Amino acid sequence: MLPCVGWRSFPLALQLYQRTSSLCKPNLTALIPTLRLERSLVTPCRPAFQVRHPMLQPRTGLHMSASRQKRRTTQEEPEKRELDLLRYDMRSLKDTPKPALYLGLGGLIPFVAAPLAMSAFGCYYPELAYAQVAYGASILSFLGGARWGFTLPEGSPAKPDWINLANSAVPAILAWIALLFKDTVTEAVLIVVIGLGISLHSDLSLLPTYPSWFKALRAVLTLVAVASLVATLMVSSFPKKSLIRKTS
Repeated sequence: MLPCVGWRSFPLALQLYQRTSSLCKPNLTALIPTLRLERSLVTPCRPAFQVRHPMLQPRTGLHMSASRQKRRTTQEEPEKRELDLLRYDMRSLKDTPKPALYLGLGGLIPFVAAPLAMSAFGCYYPELAYAQVAYGASILSFLGGARWGFTLPEGSPAKPDWINLANSAVPAILAWIALLFKDTVTEAVLIVVIGLGISLHSDLSLLPTYPSWFKALRAVLTLVAVASLVATLMVSSFPKKSLIRKTS
């Protein structure tokens, strides 16, 4: 109240303040000899005279509640996310847990063994090629089930919505269609290759919250599997020979 009154009304304001606030009366009378009055420029929003004293100056900017400071900190910090769409570093492959790395590399053996065996014998075995297709179909179903299970936990960043669950069912459907082409392995191999490509795209783009090492591992495993299936298509031009002996 004191900084808002003029010089002439200062005694009246002082009396009103002393009568209404008995607790501050001794402190105010002790401060009267030390009050320093300064004349300032008269502006429409400022009084002609201002009372300046360290104990009467308003204290601003000295207090900030913990909740407000915490709120400001959370707003300034960027949201922690994994690498975004199609962004992964192949150097993070060294951070892959050993069980995931060894099991993933071991899962490539059925893919690679089929074209290598047919190339070594110089013959195309339809049964061996179909066994490779059947294994690829089982891998497709496994990848779809893993994505389905990733959406089930409550704290999972992937929600069990139509997009995630539908993309989880697509690999299994393609695997089933591939198994129907038993007599024509070429069509079955192409369907498995398409399914592996769709599954890789879903893991890299639709679910960006996967770790970087998992994305790098998925890319390597998928490329090797697709290359093995393409090699089987190339080997199909070799002389055809059956592993099953026909008995008369």
